[in-house]
Amino acid sequence: MEKILYDLMDWAGIEELVYSEASDPGRILGEHVIKEGLLIQAFLPNAEKVSVKIGEEQFPMEMADENGFFAVLLEDRKELVPYHFCITYTDGDNEEIIDPYSYQFHTAFTEEEVRKFSAGIYYDSYEKFGAHPAVEAGIEGVHFAVWAPDAMRVSVVGDFNFWDGRRHQMKKRGPSGIYEIFIPNLKPGAIYKYEIKTKAGLPMLKADPYGNYAELRPNTASVVWDMSGYKWNDDEWIKERAAAKDRLKDSPMSIYEVHLGSWMQKTVAQNENGEDINGSQFYNYREIAEKLAAYVKEMGYTHVELLPVMEHPLDESWGYQVTGYYAPTSRFGTPDDFKAFMDHMHKEGIGVILDWVPAHFPRDAHGLAAFDGTCLYEHQDPRQGSHPHWGTLIYNYGRPQVSNFLISNALYWAKEFHADGIRMDAVASMLYLDYGKNAGEWVANIYGGNENLEAVEFLKHLNSIYARDTKGSVLIAEESTAWPKVSGDENDGGLGFDFKWNMGWMNDFLDYMQCDPYFRHDHYGELTFSMLYAYSEKFVLVFSHDEVVHGKGSLAGKMPGDTQEKKFANLRTAYGFMMGHPGKKLLFMGQDFGQMDEWNEKASLEWGLLKYDIHSQMKDYVKALNHLYRTQPALYRMDYEPEGFEWINCTYNDENIVIFERKTEKPEETLLFVCNFAPVEHEKFRLGVPFAGKYKEILNSDAKQFGGSGMVNPRVKMSKKEEWDTRKNSIAINLAPMSTAVFSCTPYEEEAEPEKKKTAEKRKRPARQPSVKLPASPLDVISEKVGQIIKTARESRH
Repeated sequence: MEKILYDLMDWAGIEELVYSEASDPGRILGEHVIKEGLLIQAFLPNAEKVSVKIGEEQFPMEMADENGFFAVLLEDRKELVPYHFCITYTDGDNEEIIDPYSYQFHTAFTEEEVRKFSAGIYYDSYEKFGAHPAVEAGIEGVHFAVWAPDAMRVSVVGDFNFWDGRRHQMKKRGPSGIYEIFIPNLKPGAIYKYEIKTKAGLPMLKADPYGNYAELRPNTASVVWDMSGYKWNDDEWIKERAAAKDRLKDSPMSIYEVHLGSWMQKTVAQNENGEDINGSQFYNYREIAEKLAAYVKEMGYTHVELLPVMEHPLDESWGYQVTGYYAPTSRFGTPDDFKAFMDHMHKEGIGVILDWVPAHFPRDAHGLAAFDGTCLYEHQDPRQGSHPHWGTLIYNYGRPQVSNFLISNALYWAKEFHADGIRMDAVASMLYLDYGKNAGEWVANIYGGNENLEAVEFLKHLNSIYARDTKGSVLIAEESTAWPKVSGDENDGGLGFDFKWNMGWMNDFLDYMQCDPYFRHDHYGELTFSMLYAYSEKFVLVFSHDEVVHGKGSLAGKMPGDTQEKKFANLRTAYGFMMGHPGKKLLFMGQDFGQMDEWNEKASLEWGLLKYDIHSQMKDYVKALNHLYRTQPALYRMDYEPEGFEWINCTYNDENIVIFERKTEKPEETLLFVCNFAPVEHEKFRLGVPFAGKYKEILNSDAKQFGGSGMVNPRVKMSKKEEWDTRKNSIAINLAPMSTAVFSCTPYEEEAEPEKKKTAEKRKRPARQPSVKLPASPLDVISEKVGQIIKTARESRH
């Protein structure tokens, strides 16, 4: 090596590069104008010879270090120029590349974006972090960016550079902790990871926290994807959704909760006997979209809710232990396939809600745990950063960049994939520092309490930005405690969610339903208690996946009864009561046709059961309930206003009967519900009614078409002015055993009521003249008293 070139070498910096410990490789690599000329340096391990190509000229480089460091000084040049490297490797292969450290490539971040990220308010950070196809100075390639402030060095590695962390060492952008690099000529589909060398000198391979696509498990690398390639066709849907956001709480919302991997699977191959020989496999997002949309439309649901589709390593976690927060799982296809899924659902008029898990993340080595060698995303103190029961880690919500990562992620699913809502999992575990922990396993807040103040601030921040920046998409909390105002306004002490799952109702009601009907009278309060707090939140009533796993059995299997017929009668009654109770609705897949086995995430739903009447009739019943729900405004318009519901009688604890009405501002839209949770029929059962009018039974769970005994009320009931249940008017009905009956209510027109009375008077027979009253015999007196006793007993029963 010439002495002038030798003297220009930064040998300490070269050693830093050779040992892959450089956080600013561009300080040495690439081209630099100095007083002696144009100095070009490269670190290319396994290269034998390298030349710099400028235009058509080539200039051989000298090997300054046998590990692959090359340099050339062009003394006659005093300005930066475009150039290539022509490389001959030790194995004889040749390659021409564009230097990723060329002057042509600059940072993708503005100073303002870096400041916002550090402050936790860079809400579209996913547009710059991760891997993004880009064009720099007319050259196509991929820009990579990752946050790893305490790393000694970060490199992009993949098949394109032999997974060699020395080759594409990234540049650290000052104290922000952001590392970035542009790699020319790299294309979508390239597999990559970040190789991070910690300050302890240990290398780690990590998937991209902002990666848009990932390898199919069990592989764990990220995949470069062009997120701009899909052309959406749901503009009208998004426009209408945004316009309807304020009316959503007064609109029907019947949600079908789905696990895509086990809703329906396709058989790969069968033998001559029709038996599976290669097992089954998942449908692609596009394939399942058509099947799922057709079923959801047939059944009358308004939305589907998908268990997490974010990338996760273990099928059995159902997606609740996420490693790729920005990547739709590759189990079912590519990001474009998932966009097509969303597009098709919207085309069919179906909203899509995505489950999302910001409460915790797994410890998998390629994930977020100890990402840069320190507790970057989680708390360092395990009393703050660990869930002992779940074996997972808790986010440090007080770190602005972590909060930014999660808020940006929620917005990403709404903006990039047009999600109509996000259901946030395990909110209670975020709110309480001692959630699932024993004494000594948690750290109190600054006031000595168990509230996670940083998580509360994060949730308020997220909800306010999400409402501002998404076009009508909603946030739903799965929160299992009595934390106040979960769906209340952030400016009035609330957390700002649009809706909250009503876990209390679910637990109480299922406890009641699982009792033998003979003992239900002792649990009657569990049936009615929910109405004491029904208007404290904007609730969604749920029968979710959590209730049909881990030995809990299916909903049909939970029901008491020594025959399927009795179990299904119980379940129909329960579904009818649920539909009448205030709140939006959610039902997990398989429960709408009465699957008897509990849910198994490894297998398809038991669709073959529909060939049996008892299951197809249950499916028809749920379909009828959804139709009733969507066509009767009383069932949704005043869900969150006390005026929309009124008990007629909630004191029939011995009989296990409740009677109530659902209302709107229009009396003619009123509905009357009569729910009998005992296997006892009642003929001519009298009950009070909302007003004088005509009462027509529009649904009865005991109808033969639904698998019942057929004890229904085919004729319209005309109310009588006979006081009952503290109401001035009443009707008498046939009340079937274990049933829910729903009546439409049509008030008499004001001018028609006197005519009805006049007609009734004309039909009365002329009163007989009173006969001479003889003294009563002792037998007559006894008979009269017995009659009074019988009458009193009948009235108390009804």
